[in-house]
Amino acid sequence: MHDTGYPRRRLTAERRRAWRLAQVTLQALLHRSPDVLGLAFVAVLATSATPAWAGDGTWRDIGNVGRDVLVAAALGVPLARGDTAGALQAGGSLGSAEIVSLGLKEAFPETRPDGSDRKSFPSGHTAISFASAATLQNRYGWKVGLPAQVLAAMVGVSRVKADKHHWYDVLAGAAIGETAGFLITSRRDERVRVMPWGDTSSAGVSVSARF
Repeated sequence: MHDTGYPRRRLTAERRRAWRLAQVTLQALLHRSPDVLGLAFVAVLATSATPAWAGDGTWRDIGNVGRDVLVAAALGVPLARGDTAGALQAGGSLGSAEIVSLGLKEAFPETRPDGSDRKSFPSGHTAISFASAATLQNRYGWKVGLPAQVLAAMVGVSRVKADKHHWYDVLAGAAIGETAGFLITSRRDERVRVMPWGDTSSAGVSVSARF
C-alpha cells in the first residue's frame, strides 16, 4: 500500500507549532505579561484540538509540551516578577507532587494501557501540571490561574488519549497536584517585597513594606 506521508507531515507541523507556542509563553514570562501568558495557553489548547488523524505520538507531544509550558510558567512568572518566595513555593509544590507521584507508582504498580511498564498510577504529567496551575492560581489569581488550570486539564486528557494512563490515574494525579499547589503556595502580598542582594564582599535580603 502506498504511503502518501500526509499524516507524518501533519504530525511534524503540529510538533513545530506546539513548540513555537511554548516559545511565545516563555517570551511572555520575560515581559512579565500574564495576559499574553493566558493567550499563549489558549493557543496551545487550540493546537490540541486534534482531528481524527492524530495518533498516540501527537497526544504524547501535546502532553509533554503542555507540562513543560506549565512548569516554565510556575517557576518563570515569579522570577520575572522578582517574587523569590513565589519561586521557592512553586518549586516546593512541584517537588512535592513529583515525590508523592513516584511513591505511589512504587507502592501501587499498575500496567499502563499500552503495556509499556507498570507505572500507570498515578499520572505524573498530570500531577506536575496541576501543581503548576494551582501554584499560579493561588499566588497570582484567576487571570493567570484559570488558563493554567484549563491547560493542565488538557494535559490530563492527552495522557489518556496517548494510551499512557487510565482516567483514574489522571484524576489521582490532578488531586495530588492541586493539593500540593494550594497547600504550599500562599497568596502574594503586594505590600511586602523580599529581594535578595549581593556583591563581591557581602550578600543579604532586603524587605520593604507598604502600609
